[in-house]
Amino acid sequence: MSLAPLEAAGDCAELFEASHRTGPHQALWQFLWQGPFADAKAMRGWLSGVEKSPDPIFFTVTHLADRRKVGMISIMSIVAEMGRAELGHIWYAPEVQRTKVNTETVLLLLEYLFAGLGYRRVEWKCDARNERSRRAALRLGFSFEGIFRQHMIVKGRNRDTAWFSMLDSEWPERKANFERWLDPANFADGRQKVALSRLNQAPSGGHQ
Repeated sequence: MSLAPLEAAGDCAELFEASHRTGPHQALWQFLWQGPFADAKAMRGWLSGVEKSPDPIFFTVTHLADRRKVGMISIMSIVAEMGRAELGHIWYAPEVQRTKVNTETVLLLLEYLFAGLGYRRVEWKCDARNERSRRAALRLGFSFEGIFRQHMIVKGRNRDTAWFSMLDSEWPERKANFERWLDPANFADGRQKVALSRLNQAPSGGHQ
């Protein structure tokens, strides 16, 4: 898995295929601000509009084994003077959900924010109805902080927002858990020996 800054012209075709090929692919846009798009041209219009954005900063996620682009993630709600940012606008093609892709992606960005930039706090927010995202946040080591009621209107509907965070003081332990889970020894004989949710003492389930 690799991350690269979004390039609308070069990334659109594969990103559109990864997120629109079937009904289940299009369903991944349910809780996002944008999408699904009528066609690749419409998606490229959106991508072109955000590729140079200073906030959110969008990245394309590439599955190295298959050599194809499988999703997007961003660093957003950036408040550099307070050492705070959020991971958001996250989606992955259904075929790579519940694999190592999300775990590796989040690990890279958390390491960049905490160790690289010295940030104090990283947030994860999602529609309170999005149970998979909520489970993923806990599995990845974020702490639940509560529900912001009537926080937003998204696609014409009320959104209550579930709020999670991770602090710099928690990062060394969380990083060690990531590395232990991703260690090939944890998957010897083709079976996972210990779940990341267990290491982070969170309910199991959600995106890998």
